[in-house]
Amino acid sequence: MMFRRTARVAIAGMAVVAALGLSACSDDKGTAKPAPKTTTAAQAPASDLPAVPTVEQLNAQLSTALDPTVPNDQKLDFVQGIEADPELPNRLAQAVQENNVTVVVTKVTSFGESVTANADFGLNGQVNPVDVPFVADAGKWKVQKVWACGMLTNLGQTSVACA
Repeated sequence: MMFRRTARVAIAGMAVVAALGLSACSDDKGTAKPAPKTTTAAQAPASDLPAVPTVEQLNAQLSTALDPTVPNDQKLDFVQGIEADPELPNRLAQAVQENNVTVVVTKVTSFGESVTANADFGLNGQVNPVDVPFVADAGKWKVQKVWACGMLTNLGQTSVACA
């Protein structure tokens, strides 16, 4: 019985990884940004855009966010758009613990108002590469809500913030 559940979680996790990977590669010409203008004046960065995080900073953030022993109020700034369900970080941390999941960031790539963290995603000892998207929100880097919801769903949990 445990093998079936582990297999289902592993397959679901791989489906999320594939879906997120494919969505990152989509070619939506309707949202293409114009080429940047070249001027002699320095371009000011967005006032609330935080500095690009390091691998160590994102590992520390994920470690805290996915630790069920850390109080929920210390995790609220780690996931985007969870106002509808402030308990989402705790649910995610509990699901991660119950399924022996690990996420270790290995590389960070900046895309302006978003950052992609390449990470090793472990499930019961089997490690696969994943991309964890972070977005700048209120001056902080937060895990993109879609990714957090996908992870939560694949680990057998639900949240009204993900509806």
